[in-house]
Amino acid sequence: MLQAKDKKFLRKEGQSIRSLFQIGKDGVSENLIRTLEDSLTAHELVKLNLLKSAPLTTQEAAAILAEETGSEIVQIVGRTFLLYRRSKKNLMGL
Repeated sequence: MLQAKDKKFLRKEGQSIRSLFQIGKDGVSENLIRTLEDSLTAHELVKLNLLKSAPLTTQEAAAILAEETGSEIVQIVGRTFLLYRRSKKNLMGL
């Protein structure tokens, strides 16, 4: 579980990164989960964007992906959200 100061740090870091994934009309698929797993391992912090055509709300998509990947929701703003999962290499220093 992330503490408030950790989330604050990650929100700041998340402002400068681009969305790596867009969730569209297909919603959350197995392929998306596998690819997100790889991205979380490589980057720890991943930004995702939900398109208007997506069948889920941003909160639903974030909750599903966080549960499936073992990550934590750092922030949800509009249709964009940040997920964090600490890697064994500990890139972010948390």
